[in-house]
Parts: sequence; C-alpha cells; structure tokens
Amino acid sequence: MSTASYLGVTPPITLNRSSAEEEAITNDLLATLQAAGQFEGDEESKNREVVLGKIDRLVKEFVYKASLKHKMSESFAKTCGGKIFTFGSFRLGVHGAGADIDTLCVAPRHITREDFFEIMYELLKARSEVEELTPVPGAHVPVMKMRFGGVEIDLTFASLQLPTIPDNLELLDTEILRHLDEQSIRSVNGSRVTDEILRLVPNIPSFRLALRCIKMWAKSRAIYSNSMGFFGGVAWAMLVARICQLYPNACAGSIVAGFFHVYNRWDWPRPVTLKTIENGSMLLRVWNPKLYDGDKYHKMPIITPAYPSMCATHNVSNSTKLIIESEFKRGFDITRDIMKGDAQWTDLFGKCDFFRRYKFYLQVNVVSTDAGSFNILHGFVESRLRQYVVKLEDVRLIFLACPYVKSFDREYSCKSDEDIELVRQGKQPSSPKASATPVPSSEHMSAEAPLSANASSTGLPAVSPTTAQNGDSPANVEKKAFTSAFYIGLLLTEREKTNGKSRLDLSFASQFFIHLVKHWESYNDETMSISISFLRQGQLPDELFGDQPRDRVRSSSSSSSSKKTKAKSKRKQNDEVKESSSAQDKPIKRAKVDYAVVPSTSGVAAKQPAVDSTTADGSGPAGASADASAGGGQEMQAASGPTTIAAPVPPPAKKGGIKLKLLDSLQ
Repeated sequence: MSTASYLGVTPPITLNRSSAEEEAITNDLLATLQAAGQFEGDEESKNREVVLGKIDRLVKEFVYKASLKHKMSESFAKTCGGKIFTFGSFRLGVHGAGADIDTLCVAPRHITREDFFEIMYELLKARSEVEELTPVPGAHVPVMKMRFGGVEIDLTFASLQLPTIPDNLELLDTEILRHLDEQSIRSVNGSRVTDEILRLVPNIPSFRLALRCIKMWAKSRAIYSNSMGFFGGVAWAMLVARICQLYPNACAGSIVAGFFHVYNRWDWPRPVTLKTIENGSMLLRVWNPKLYDGDKYHKMPIITPAYPSMCATHNVSNSTKLIIESEFKRGFDITRDIMKGDAQWTDLFGKCDFFRRYKFYLQVNVVSTDAGSFNILHGFVESRLRQYVVKLEDVRLIFLACPYVKSFDREYSCKSDEDIELVRQGKQPSSPKASATPVPSSEHMSAEAPLSANASSTGLPAVSPTTAQNGDSPANVEKKAFTSAFYIGLLLTEREKTNGKSRLDLSFASQFFIHLVKHWESYNDETMSISISFLRQGQLPDELFGDQPRDRVRSSSSSSSSKKTKAKSKRKQNDEVKESSSAQDKPIKRAKVDYAVVPSTSGVAAKQPAVDSTTADGSGPAGASADASAGGGQEMQAASGPTTIAAPVPPPAKKGGIKLKLLDSLQ
C-alpha cells in the first residue's frame, strides 16, 4: 500500500465496513447523545451566529481605536480591518448545547497584545450583554473569557505581520507565521490545527459523532480540562481522528470501541500523531524530544498536525496520567460489553465519583470582595493549580494528587466589614441576616453535582442576594464577598518513618503555591485572600455529592485484599488463642501517619499530633481534626494577614489530630 492511499503515519488496521449490528449500536449511541442534550437547537444556533457577528464588529472597532492610539491617520485606521476565526469544538462541528466558542481575534502588525487586553477589554466591559469578563494574559495562550449574549466565549489574540487585515484572509499558508512571537503562533495555530484535523479525517460524519461521545464521556468522568492537567478539546479530537485513520470505513460506534481498545494499550510516552511532523523552513521550534530536553518529560504527548507541531498535552502530570489511564481501562471494559450487547451506552457515561474516591483532600480557597477582580483571581488560580499538583507529587507519602476539573463558587451578602473579614477568615458572619448563595456559572459548576440553591457551604441559609432599599443607611447596605473552592484528592503510599513516627509534610508545596498567588502582579491584599485546608472525605461539604451517597468508594481489589487480610488474621488468632473468643474481634493494625506538618499562621511548619481514636477498620472517626473550632480542616496560610478559610462543614463531635491510614491502591 503506497503512502498516498491512506491518511496517517501508518496504514489502517482494517478497511472493512461496519456490520449491521455495529450500525445498530451506532444508532443507539446517537439516540443516547440526543437524549442527553448533546445537540443544540435551531434557536441557540442562530444566537451563536448573532453573537459572533457582534464580536466581529467589535474587533474592527477595537483595531480602529488602537490604530488611532498609535498615531495612525483616521482614514488609514478605517482600512486596517480585523477579523475573527473560530476553532475548537465549534469549528469541528461537535459543539453541544451551552458549549463555549473558541475564537481568535486577528489584527494588523501595529496592534499589540497590550492593546487587546486594554482597549478590547474596555469595549467588551461596556457591553450590557457581556458577563463574567475575565482576562487571563498570563496563560500559556493569553485569553479573555466571557459570557456574551448567553454564549461562553474564549477570545484569543494574534497580531500578524500585515499592514491591514482583509475580510478574505485565510490562515492555511504557513507564511502567515513569519516573524510572529510564540504567543501569537500558539493563538493562530488553534485555528490552523482545527482545519488540519478535518482535512486528515477520512469520514467526517463518523468522526463527529464519535468525538461527541468521547467528549461527553470525558466530561462525565472529570478528565476534560487542559488547565488542570488532563486533556483539552483539541487533544481529544486528535485522539479520535487517529482512530478514524486506523478504521477509515467504520461507523461511529466502532470508532468509539476502537478508541478504547487502542488507547488502553498505548505505550506512553509514545506520541500520537496524525501525520509526519514537518520541520518547515522558518526554523520555528517543533516538538522534538531528541533535540529539546523539555519535550522529553511530556507524559502523554499528542502532537498537533499544523506547522509548527506542538504537544497539546504538556500539562499532564504523573497523577493525571494515572487517572486518564484508569479511565481508558474502564472505557475499554464497558465498550467491549456494549459491542457484545451486554451493556448500554449510558453505562459509559456514569457519573464521576471523585468526592467518594479518596480518603483525604486539599481544599484551595480564594476570596475577593470585588466581583471583577474575583473573576481575574479565579482564572489565575485555575491556570496555576497544576503547579501545586506537581509540587504535591514530590511530597513523601503522596502517591497521587488528583485535581477536580471544576471549582465551587459562592457569593456572600454581608452587613458589615466585620462580616466580610469573617468570611475571609473562613468563619460565619455574625449578622443574623448575612447570607450565602451559589454562583450560577457553568464554567465553575460540577458536571455531576450541581450546587443546590438551598444549601450553604457554611451552614447559613442560602438565599438570593438582596440589595439595599431606598432610604437605607450605609450601615445597612449589603457588602459582597466572592469565594471559590478547588479540590485535590490525595492518595497515600508506603509508610515513611522519621524518629520512629510517620510524617506527612505539606508545608513546602502549600507555601510555594500561596507565595505564587500572592506575588502575582494583580494580587491585591486588601480585596483578595487565599488559603488551603486539609480535609478528610467525611468533612467534605454535602453539596459536592449531589444525589450520590457520601460513603467512600473502594476498589474491588482493595476490598478483596482486605477480606483476605482479615480472614488470615482470624485464622492466626484462632490458632494462637483458641480459648479467647474475643481475640477474633481484635482490630487489624494498619499503617498510619502519626503527624502531618502544615504551615502555621506564622509561616513556620508545625506538627499536628495524632490522637489514637481509630475505629475497628483502623481509620479515625469521620470529621476528626486537629482544630475543631476552625471547622474541621488543617488549614494552611501565608505568614501575613488573616487569610485562612475554614472547611465548610459543622464542627466534628470529637477533637484531636489527624490519623492517616495509608493506602496501597486507588480507592
């Protein structure tokens, strides 16, 4: 077979067409996706087109004003143009109801990125239909996030080396990249990669349906987030496109089954590529682990097909790699049963059990008293949280640190400055009319456990925030405090002894992250604060679980191992102490951590001694804490200022330190 007769870097696995049974399974998949609301209606589709038209006109106005700022004549400024390009799921044709639109703003060479985050920001801010406007200039690809006319928009920027931007401009020619900086190249490549993916797929209808399935699966399993160290939309698209190349005549159901069959056995860090990597003629940096040391450390490289080829999954950590691989294995088992007729597609989309999976969690809390700065702070912390995860992976006793892909946001209405300060410290406001309500943002909400409007994370009644009535005194005017909580699940490993005691030291990693946030150039001590709390699974807020039970999920292998251990222990006890029937009920001795080291309020690491209050299974009582008055969590904060946010749970019944049971497998 000649290289011109197939798409991809290797020949197809098979050219066979799908059977009637496989076509029927694909029809079932389509019906399942439609029932789950994965296809938008005509009205929403028309609204998207209207929104994109408004943004295109705003971009032209932005270029005009920025040109005048740079001393261009008014007549020339009117001809400078400006254009938007869509990419991502919208351009691929796989966006669902409520999905965001990845959009690129292209401007002439005299327009700078600073102009974009200044002038374009002000233009958007002045629009009444724009909400949740959040600039993130420090991201790997600088972006402005917003909700425009009810549509989520991620707007990136690139300044091309052209005097004007005509309406018929295309980005396919690689010459468009000449003399661009790295950030502009990454921005432009978003659109170029999307177009190249579509060109390299042999059967676009099957590709689109299969990709819709994989996207819904990844979101339901909480592994759809590039910023948190998982795979983003373009990475999932390239993975599906590669399977389409290997099975060019297969229907969507067979593509999905092949997806899990191939990637469950994939030999990472072997890269996934859709075509041979081009070196090009511009001497731009192309992904090459033989040449660049940084590329050697990519855990699960998926390489973009457009020049210059880059790794779309450079954020993947050791922990998120393990989680993704475990989900590939689960998906393989389920799709194998689906193809046999022993399972349904709904089984594949089962809700993630993140908040029931681990015994210990870290809660990263950020607070702002200003709505605009809260969105900026939230975006910055979200984009940097993976750096905290990487530091945690280096901590002894931590085998895995898994971030949750969404945050949980709240808006507090307080009656006084004292109440605001209490919220910043993680305490309940003292005013009887103080209230808290969830922030209804689709970007920040849990996919499987939406916040309830009737439940407050602090135990306060959650009601809609109210505004002061005419004639109220300034003292009665409600003041706002906005909070976000990010969660990281911890899995511990083998026992480590220090002076005869096990020691878990989280101080360095936590202080590193707090220092990173507090030394961010936009951080304001007067309106912002950050803290970190160490929680047991039993101390997590009820709102995180939705309609799921609170009890922790244990793997079948762990459960079987535990049963075998107990049976062996009983047999030994029977042999040695046959006359004592009570010996059979003796608790099994488990490995434990005698104390955890966390930063104190002075910034100096402090030991938190354990209290021997274990139950029969060797674990401590749910809610055991070193500081019950603080809400049940071991809290970490910077040396300056009252920044601690307590765990949003009622005080536990028993006081004492944290006694950690070490785990040997993912539970």
